[in-house]
Amino acid sequence: MSFDHVPSGKDLPHDFNVIIEIPAQSDPVKYEADKELGLLVVDRFIGTGMRYPANYGFIPQTLAGDGDPVDVLVITPFPLLAGSVVRCRALGMLNMTDESGQDAKLIAVPADKICPMTAHLKSADDVPAYLKDQIKHFFEQYKALEKGKWVKVEGWEGIEAAHKEITDGVANFNKP
Repeated sequence: MSFDHVPSGKDLPHDFNVIIEIPAQSDPVKYEADKELGLLVVDRFIGTGMRYPANYGFIPQTLAGDGDPVDVLVITPFPLLAGSVVRCRALGMLNMTDESGQDAKLIAVPADKICPMTAHLKSADDVPAYLKDQIKHFFEQYKALEKGKWVKVEGWEGIEAAHKEITDGVANFNKP
């Protein structure tokens, strides 16, 4: 399974692909795509025992400010399989900084045709407050027991910021 051939999307930044690394509510194991192997590998076990509040993945063929692909949380009614690809649209972005620098997380839902159950969500403001609080709390705490690691959550931004993160990520990936 190689992720190299998966494009960023059809109509960037409005319609983009996300490769799922960690299903929603799965066990506290951090998986990451290994660029050389083209496979998902176990990065580490999360010491806090917390579960990801939404599906977690990345936009292929992008490069964010932390040197990794653009991170995305995909809100769905059911967990998605690790390694699956889902077409998405952005709702907003959670700005964060960690020990490696800026580490923003896009918040997205599947394309309306794929998941009509989330079609009513048009922006991060439409995401239920309890879910936004769970997401914020998760990222504030999930590294708490790892020595030398930390996270500072800086707040939510809208669709425009998410779209900029995507277009910047594609541009960074395509730099020679």
